[in-house]
Parts: sequence; structure tokens; C-alpha cells
Amino acid sequence: MKIYIVRHGQDDDSVRGGWSDSPLTDLGVKQSVDLADEIFSKIDEYNIGIIISSDLTRAKQTALIISEKLSIPLKYDMDFREVNNGDLAGLDNRIADEKYPGLYWRKLDWEEHYPNGESPKEFYDRISNAWSGLLNSLVGYDKNVLLVTHGGAINIIKCIINGVEYSNKHKHQSIPSAEIDFVTEVL
Repeated sequence: MKIYIVRHGQDDDSVRGGWSDSPLTDLGVKQSVDLADEIFSKIDEYNIGIIISSDLTRAKQTALIISEKLSIPLKYDMDFREVNNGDLAGLDNRIADEKYPGLYWRKLDWEEHYPNGESPKEFYDRISNAWSGLLNSLVGYDKNVLLVTHGGAINIIKCIINGVEYSNKHKHQSIPSAEIDFVTEVL
């Protein structure tokens, strides 16, 4: 069995993401439709039996577009959300910079929280536990799975799979929008 991992389509980058409920941009919708079409064109090869998605709007939209095109069941899992950036979620970038000068993900200490949000440690633990739970729930499953989530979550999952120590202090990889970014085999 394989798990195909996808970052949601493009969203509004003029606001802080995290737990914002920003929808996809028009380009993000097109990217999601294009991905759905690509998977549909090779539906037997992909052999996807279920889609698991973060429940934040931008991921839900991406997953729903794919689910409807492929007629595949969709399940939302809030544990695969992006980092909880608390009071910064959805704030216009200029306002966020004025209200919270210098407050950025890479500047947070490991156990330092966003205001009313998560610390890097809490985010890592949540994604690590969600990933482990997903793998355990798929034991004996005979089809492939599509996971639609966020760039931060994907970076953590990749670090876990590759045995690399995760840190919020540096960017691990740039994750493309609405493309199958990573595939892992599950025994």
C-alpha cells in the first residue's frame, strides 16, 4: 500500500495561514482540478481507496475536488491541520507584522507558543501522533491512500519517514501546491 501526500492548492498568501480558514484562490482551484484530472487519467495505477484531509478550508476544498472527480470517499482529520498560529491565523500580513513584530515560525523556540496557539514541539507531536495513528489504522488496508494536508505537516512527515531530526529553525523543503509531493510505501 502507498500513501500519496499532497499539499492543498494555492491559498491567499497576503494573510497568515496556519489555522486560518482562507479558501483556495482561483489558481488553487485550477491546480486542484488539474491534479484530480491527472489522478483520474491513471485511476487504476493510483488505486486510491480513500482520501484523508485536514479539515481547514483550503485542504478541504482540494480534497473535495479530487474526491468528487474520482468518486472516492473522503474523511477529514483535524490532527493533520497546519500549525495552530493562534491569534495570527488569517491576519493580513501587514497587520500581523504591526501587532506581532518579528513573530515568525522560525524564530519561535521549541517550546514557545504562538499567542493562543501551538509551540513547534506541540505541532511536531500532533503531526507525529496523527501520522502514527494513520499508519496503524491502515494495517491490512488493500488500496492506496491520498493524504491532503499542509506544507508544515508534510515537512514533519518527511522528517519522520527519512529519520531526519525536525526543527522549525530552518526550512526543510519547499512543498508545491496541489501536486503529489511525496509517496511512501507502507508494509
